[in-house]
Amino acid sequence: MVLSEENEKLARYLIISDIPRSVAYTLVYIRNKGEITSVEIERETGLRQPEVSIAMQWLRRKGWINKRNMKKEGKGRPIHGYKLSKNFGEILEEIIQDLSNKIAEINTDIEQLRNFQK
Repeated sequence: MVLSEENEKLARYLIISDIPRSVAYTLVYIRNKGEITSVEIERETGLRQPEVSIAMQWLRRKGWINKRNMKKEGKGRPIHGYKLSKNFGEILEEIIQDLSNKIAEINTDIEQLRNFQK
C-alpha cells in the first residue's frame, strides 16, 4: 500500500499502541472514506483476504466499525460494506485511554516492586 508519510506514521503509532498491523492499516485506510468493501481494502492496502477478515472482526468487536451486507450479482464470496461507527477522533481517544490505563497499571506494579526493596 502506498500511504502518505503522515498516514504511514499514524499506522506505525497504532501498531506501537498494540493495534494489530492489519487492523492499523485498515483503520488508517478507512478513516477518511465513507463505506468501503473488503475487496477495496484488499486492493488498496495489499492485505490478503484472511487478514482483512480478521481485521474487520477485531474492529467490530471494539465497536469501531459497522458491517452491511451488499447485493451481489452471481456467485462467489459475499460483498460487505464497512464504515466507521464512531468519529476517528473518538477511536483515537479510546486508544489513548487504553494506553493511559496500561501506564497506570505499570506504575502501580513498579511501586509494588519497590516495596520489596525495603
